[in-house]
Amino acid sequence: MNLVESRHRPAVRGIAGLSEAVVDLAAVRDNVQTFRRLVPQDILAVVKADAFGHGAVPVARAAVEAGATWLGVAHADEALQLRAGGLTVPILTWLYDATELLLLGDLEVDVSVSTVAELQRVVSIPSVHFVHLKLDTGLHRAGSAPDQWIELTRAAAHYETLGAVTVRGIWSHLSHGDSPDAAQSRRQLQLLRTGVSLARRAGLRPDVVHLANSAGAITLDAPDCDLVRIGAGLYGIDEVGVGLRPAMRLTSKLAQVRRIRAGEGVSYGHDYVADRDTTIGLVPLGYADGTPRVAVRRAGVQCRGVRMPVIGRIAMDQFVVDAGDLAVEPGEPVTVFGDGSGGEPTAADWADWAGTIPHEIYCGIGSRVPRRYEEGIR
Repeated sequence: MNLVESRHRPAVRGIAGLSEAVVDLAAVRDNVQTFRRLVPQDILAVVKADAFGHGAVPVARAAVEAGATWLGVAHADEALQLRAGGLTVPILTWLYDATELLLLGDLEVDVSVSTVAELQRVVSIPSVHFVHLKLDTGLHRAGSAPDQWIELTRAAAHYETLGAVTVRGIWSHLSHGDSPDAAQSRRQLQLLRTGVSLARRAGLRPDVVHLANSAGAITLDAPDCDLVRIGAGLYGIDEVGVGLRPAMRLTSKLAQVRRIRAGEGVSYGHDYVADRDTTIGLVPLGYADGTPRVAVRRAGVQCRGVRMPVIGRIAMDQFVVDAGDLAVEPGEPVTVFGDGSGGEPTAADWADWAGTIPHEIYCGIGSRVPRRYEEGIR
């Protein structure tokens, strides 16, 4: 074997369990307890989208153990998963079809209703008992238009009188929940208060009224609401700086290590060309695993306490980092992101590099990356 062949042959070792997302359930509990200390309302823990990629059932259990009294999901099958996992607290879901209503009612899952037509579909299923009427107060997504609210509340009161349904909640959703001045949120709260008043005039007596998300729970003074819906904050996405703890650490290992010379290109298209002799390492995570391709010119990982920049294009299954002259070997642990306490990148850093939000970083971590659950991984 000649010298050129030797230099380009990567150092490779058998590596089991290359990458994993480690979820600290103690951080989830801490975050719930932080909100319980800061707000008077009960907590609805939002565990949609597989708990933002963290794992719906383990996270839901941790949240309930910490004092959350409700769970919230977007899709009906997510509610069914929670019930199958043994969660017995009230669950609210807001996206479902007529077929799924049969299953939801049997499992005592509350459903959101925005129109009279939706309400009529719900009451046609005898097993569905609890609904939350949703009023559009400004997000202009789901929810009853204000000029249709009186009709909806009167119809709901009629069906409630017949014993066909119980209106357990009235709710809406903030459009500017993370805005520090909360001006738009206060306008939405006032519209919701008007909506609740009209619903009571129609004869409804909801058990819960809810509006605020994680940030809005802190910025919006809403003592007449009974619940706050904690989604982002549950996972340590701290939009208003209340001391939340990120709950996930994404790790991998260097799968291969090699030396390249100045002038040699890396990955597809050779967008990156080395300006010096250097050591490069292959990290077995790619955009199929949630590593954002657009982050490449800014992103980095931590290995041996050193930030290593990502170089070349991020591929479907892998990306390359520049280790410089650091003596690294295959199997070296790599932290893609963590809570930042050890100088490693955070999910917020990756979001900044990709021009997005941490929510998308967490949700994007693919099914090929196993989740492992620990208590207190600091």
